[in-house]
Amino acid sequence: MEQSIFNKTEGDINLTEERARWQETFLSPHAKELLEEDSRYFLHQALSTPCLDPIAGAEGIYLIDEDGRKIMDFHGNSVHQLGYHHPALVRALQDQLSRLSFSPRRYSNRTATALAKKLCGLMPGGTGWKVLFTPSGAASNSIALKLARRATGKYKTISLWDSFHGANLDTITIGGEAHFRSGIGPLLPGCCHVFPYNSYRCIFGDCAGCGLKCVDYLEYVCRCEGDIGAIIMEPIRCTDVQIPPREYYRRIRRICDDYGILLIFDEIPTAFGRTGTMFAFENYDIDPDILVTGKGLGGSLYPISAIIAKESLDVCQDISLGHYTHEKSPLGCAVGLALLEYIEQEHLLEHVADLNALMERRAEKMKASLPAVGDVRLIGALLGIELVRDRETREKAVDEAEKILYRCLEQGLSFKISQGNVLTLAPPLIISEAELSRALDIVEEAIRSLT
Repeated sequence: MEQSIFNKTEGDINLTEERARWQETFLSPHAKELLEEDSRYFLHQALSTPCLDPIAGAEGIYLIDEDGRKIMDFHGNSVHQLGYHHPALVRALQDQLSRLSFSPRRYSNRTATALAKKLCGLMPGGTGWKVLFTPSGAASNSIALKLARRATGKYKTISLWDSFHGANLDTITIGGEAHFRSGIGPLLPGCCHVFPYNSYRCIFGDCAGCGLKCVDYLEYVCRCEGDIGAIIMEPIRCTDVQIPPREYYRRIRRICDDYGILLIFDEIPTAFGRTGTMFAFENYDIDPDILVTGKGLGGSLYPISAIIAKESLDVCQDISLGHYTHEKSPLGCAVGLALLEYIEQEHLLEHVADLNALMERRAEKMKASLPAVGDVRLIGALLGIELVRDRETREKAVDEAEKILYRCLEQGLSFKISQGNVLTLAPPLIISEAELSRALDIVEEAIRSLT
């Protein structure tokens, strides 16, 4: 099957010779047998089944595969702020399971209300916000879209190319990844896309001196369309780590206010400490109208997501926005509440600042000493290392990035590749500085030897 760079934009795929070579070399017959059985019973898709390696356990920052290898997980599908099987979260789940394991939609339960109250209290001002829970981030983004339509009376949206907001039909429509959109057929009408902020590959030229032409174009679309109801975007693009300057979002906030548009921030992968603040938007001193969180809220133990909206948007009492079976799951809410309490009580954001300082030193050293490192982008404990074949032309080092991933896996480190050539390192926030240093040693050695 012919491969292109486009099917590698959202992550490493499972159809390459490099994947097959790694499995043949490093997996035992027992592990291969388990993978064959997995392949037999699951529908195939490019980013998962057939899978890389069967795992038998997960503890702290580590995955443990069936062959006994311990792998530091710097990917974690963004659910691992506190790593895996964290004792505080496990205790909360077990305690809740012994008291109330399920709550039908028409009933309230104190655990769900406590988490909703906690989330609202973390938002700007601490009051004036309301919550809905869902089982997934994609479901929450769907609710955000419906709420925006009802509140504004307008159905059109603006979102960004290269973005990801979930794999449902409506969320791949507002998303901008060809990997998910291509070959599906007609998508949701009214979804406009604009070019995202990209500090290294801006189509308008040198990003530092362009005066944010990407925002000029976004406003131009708002003016031409005239009836945009919502702008939805990831305040910090988690996969290839795009970090716009403050003025970018200040201007977008003004545009939304001027044109009567709701600003929806999708923080499903970045909330709860990843960027050094509880929420990523706090880095920008502006408020969204709707915030969507997920992934890490369930602490890797339970699937739960939340939409947090301004109280003025509570306008849908006569319809059902979600109506999900596990809408107020006491189990998921117990984990979410324990996670937030742990972050606060253990001063985890201060630890993230220490991790950030270490990552900054090491990333700048790599950029200075390794010609293949074209750019490094860092916020909190989220680092993107963009690999190029030539710094002048900025040609993407796609094949090299894949080889580096598998070399690092050999050494016990897993991470994500984004846009084909960006090594995205998102360690569990509980990682020690010694463990982080060891992981960065592995990355640096792999880049040095394979580029």
